[in-house]
Amino acid sequence: MHDDAVEVAPGAFEPEQHFYSRVLNAQLHPMVRDFMALSNERRVIRYRHLRPHCNGAALAAYLTNPPAYFRWGGADLFLTTTDGGARRIVVVETNSCPSGQKSMPSDGDLEEQAGYRVLLERSFVPMLKRRSLPQGDLAVIYDKNFMEASGYAATLADLTGEHVHLIPCFDGTAEPLIEFRQRVLYVRYAPGAEWIPIRAAFRYVTQRPWNRIPPLTKTLIYNPILACLAGGRNKLLAAKAYDVFNGTLEGEGLELRSPETIWDVTRDEVPMWIQRMGGVGVVKVPYSNAGQGVYTITNAAELEAFMELEMPYEQLIVQSLVGNSSWSSIGKAGRFYHVGTVPDRRGRIFASDLRFMVGVSPDGFFPVAIYARRARSPLTETLSAGQSSWDMLGTNLSVKLPDGSWTTESERLRLMDQRDFNRLGIGMDDLIDGYIQTVLAVTAIDRLAQNLVTQKRVFRRKLFHSLNPDARLAAELMNDRNDR
Repeated sequence: MHDDAVEVAPGAFEPEQHFYSRVLNAQLHPMVRDFMALSNERRVIRYRHLRPHCNGAALAAYLTNPPAYFRWGGADLFLTTTDGGARRIVVVETNSCPSGQKSMPSDGDLEEQAGYRVLLERSFVPMLKRRSLPQGDLAVIYDKNFMEASGYAATLADLTGEHVHLIPCFDGTAEPLIEFRQRVLYVRYAPGAEWIPIRAAFRYVTQRPWNRIPPLTKTLIYNPILACLAGGRNKLLAAKAYDVFNGTLEGEGLELRSPETIWDVTRDEVPMWIQRMGGVGVVKVPYSNAGQGVYTITNAAELEAFMELEMPYEQLIVQSLVGNSSWSSIGKAGRFYHVGTVPDRRGRIFASDLRFMVGVSPDGFFPVAIYARRARSPLTETLSAGQSSWDMLGTNLSVKLPDGSWTTESERLRLMDQRDFNRLGIGMDDLIDGYIQTVLAVTAIDRLAQNLVTQKRVFRRKLFHSLNPDARLAAELMNDRNDR
C-alpha cells in the first residue's frame, strides 16, 4: 500500500510505473483502433442504420451534451443473448473514477502518456479555466490503484507545468492528510505539517468517499461526490436513475439496458425475491465496489450462506442473474445468459465483461479506454453441488487483502490487443453499442444528480434520503451545514 504523500514535478512520467508490463508491449487491435478513431457522428449513423426506429437526433444530443457533474465514468457491460439468439449488451453497473488506463494498449500514434493525457487534456484541464475556483494548487487524491493515480499526477504536472500534490486518502485514517474548510480542500504531507489549499483535485477515492469528502465543494473535485451518491458508487440509486431515464428514452426509440433490479430490499426479503426470479439471482450491497458485497445465488446453500452474513447497510438490491442458458434468472423480459468467450482449445467458454471508460469534453463524450475480464472458472451447462457460482460469474480483478490493501488478479485481464481481442467474440457493432450504453448510463446518473442540487448549488440531503432511505448510509455522509 502506498501511503506517503509526495509532490510530483513535471517530467516525472515513466510508462513502466503506470501500465502493466504486458500492455507496454501490446499492439492495439485494428478494430478497436478504428472504433476509437470514429467520430460520434459516424457512431450514431451506424447505430441508427441497425436500428431505424432510433431517433438519431436525440442520440446525437446525448453524445454531444456534456453532463453537469458526472464527467468521467466507466460501465461494466455483459454481452448476453436469449434462447432465441437475440444479442444484447447490458449495463451491470456504472462507476465514477473508474480504472482502465493501465490496461489499455496505445494505438502507436499517441505519445507515451496515452489515455492519461487524453482524459486530462480533453476533460479535466478545460475545467481549470473556471473563474469560480478558489486560490490554490493542484492535487490527485486516492485510496487505491496507485499505479493509475500516480500516472494522472505525473501527466497533470506535464500538462500544466505545475507541481502536483499526490495525497493518499484512506478510509479510517486516524490523522487524515485532507480536510475541508468552507468547502475548500486542503492537503498536507504529514500530521502536523502545513495545510495547503487546493483549487482543483483529480479524485481516485472510491471506498465510501462520502465520509471524507462533501457532496459539493468549491474546490473542483473530478468527479464530485454527488456523482457517486447519485449512482456512480451507489447501485441502488443507479437503478432508479436508469428506470426514470428509460421513460424518456422509450419515446426516442432508445433503451438503457440493465438487469432487472429490485431496490430497497431488506435482508429478510431476499429469499422472496430470489424465488420470484426462478431461484437464482444476485444480491448486492449497493455502496460497495471492486467486486465486494456481491453475492450470486444459484441454490439453497448459497442463499443460506448469504442469510447468515452480517450486512453493513440496511438496504440491498436484488438483480436478475446472467448465467448460462439453463440457469439464468427469469425476469420480465425473459432469460438472458452470457455469450461468453470464444471456446478455448479444451472447449471451455468463460463469462466475461467489458469495461468502457468515457470522458466528457466541452464538445461531449469520447471513449478513453476499454478492457475485458474473464471469470476464474468456465461456465458449465449444469451446476453441481458445492460448485461456486461466483467463480464462474465473478469477473472483477480486485482482491482486498487482510491488511486492507488491494491486489489484482491480472492473469484474468483481457486486453484490446491482437492476441486477446479475438478471444472475446465481439465486433465493431458491439463496441459502438457498448459505448452508447455507457454514455446513456452516465447521462442517467447525471440527471439524477442534477435533481439533488438546488438552484443555489446546495445538496438536497432530505430528497436524497427520501430516495435512498438507509440510516447507516446517512450516518456516513460528511456533514455540511449548507446542505438542505
